[in-house]
Amino acid sequence: MKVDILASGSSGNCIAITSGEQIILVDAGIARTKIEKRLLAAGIRPDHISAICITHAHKDHVCGLPLANKFRIPVYATHGEWHKISGVDEDLRRTAETLYGKYEMVELGGMHVYPFKVHHDALEPVGYAVEDDGGGRCCIVLDTGHVDQEIIDMMEGQIIIIEANHDPDLVPLCSRPESVKARILSDIGHLSNEQTAAALQQVIRGRGEQIYLTHLSGENNSQQLAEMTVKAALRQRGYEAGKHYEIEVV
Repeated sequence: MKVDILASGSSGNCIAITSGEQIILVDAGIARTKIEKRLLAAGIRPDHISAICITHAHKDHVCGLPLANKFRIPVYATHGEWHKISGVDEDLRRTAETLYGKYEMVELGGMHVYPFKVHHDALEPVGYAVEDDGGGRCCIVLDTGHVDQEIIDMMEGQIIIIEANHDPDLVPLCSRPESVKARILSDIGHLSNEQTAAALQQVIRGRGEQIYLTHLSGENNSQQLAEMTVKAALRQRGYEAGKHYEIEVV
């Protein structure tokens, strides 16, 4: 399984996951033309994408969805999020279904996609765990205000892509309106570096896991601060970057 993070942050999010001949995108939050160029730069043909899986309908996750119409790519989202997504041809719309309170697995060739609930100020946001027939597993946790046990359970695996949005001490000092600051810090806002580090403490086993820290705030965080916080937390568990796991901030 191969991961290419094509965009990350409040300006847009888009992740390509490749396994064999199967390719899916998680979110399409930058302009269609930019997605096409970044896919090609990563050696991925846009017309080979099997599906686009949307976490939620905020602009920085869906504004590039005209890509789906151009290349006839099915788009998966929850029932709630489809209320806020426009511009996708009707025959390409797919809804993540629930059974007994859990989302059903979506099979895409050799990939098995498991949506799961996250906590954000959207109608029905989700994260995704993706498994392939070769034993690869990737979990994507983007916008969520807190991490619960279900999310922890889904984060088990070799590749973990998770937001580390802000340092809580920096948010009160930023120039944003007080209402925005309160939203960021709320249980349906975004994960702080400390929250992300605490979640990773519970799932990293020192088996060479690959961690990607994403969706950093340009005003309330820095790559160095996010990476340092996570490394310090995992060191408390006896794990060192480069020896027990790999980490990249994007």
